[in-house]
Amino acid sequence: MQSLDHAYRLYGPALQTTARRVLGSDDDASDCVHDVLVRYLRRPEAYRPERGELRTYLIVAVRNEAISRVRRERRHAELERASLDGRTETYVLDVPDSVDVARLRRALDALPGDERAALDLAYNRGLTHTEIAARLGVPLGTIKSRLARAVRRLGEAMR
Repeated sequence: MQSLDHAYRLYGPALQTTARRVLGSDDDASDCVHDVLVRYLRRPEAYRPERGELRTYLIVAVRNEAISRVRRERRHAELERASLDGRTETYVLDVPDSVDVARLRRALDALPGDERAALDLAYNRGLTHTEIAARLGVPLGTIKSRLARAVRRLGEAMR
């Protein structure tokens, strides 16, 4: 922990300012700086001195992390808005029975927005789990969990 304190003393103010400019919040900036410094301390080999000063490397890392957080928040807000607005994706349903089609549509509409979005990207747009994770800005494991939950819920609804 001493090295984390040392890094905060040396670079904290510049890193905090950089993050605050992008994020607009002191608390969010502090979280961002902390995460970047912890990541650096866990993998110091990621910094290559021949490419520039450590201070510059950390400032760029904080800026990139802050921008990623803003983008991720925007995507989440957009998905949430779509879910609250009642907008649903158009699913191509290959189910011969019209009663089953109606049940399946109701089950799809009942899914949380994040699960519905993952299903849409996987089944309607043919994206891989990795591509879905990249597009939505969430970890791969989260996408796999969302898809598994959604498929399980749909199966339960169709029983």
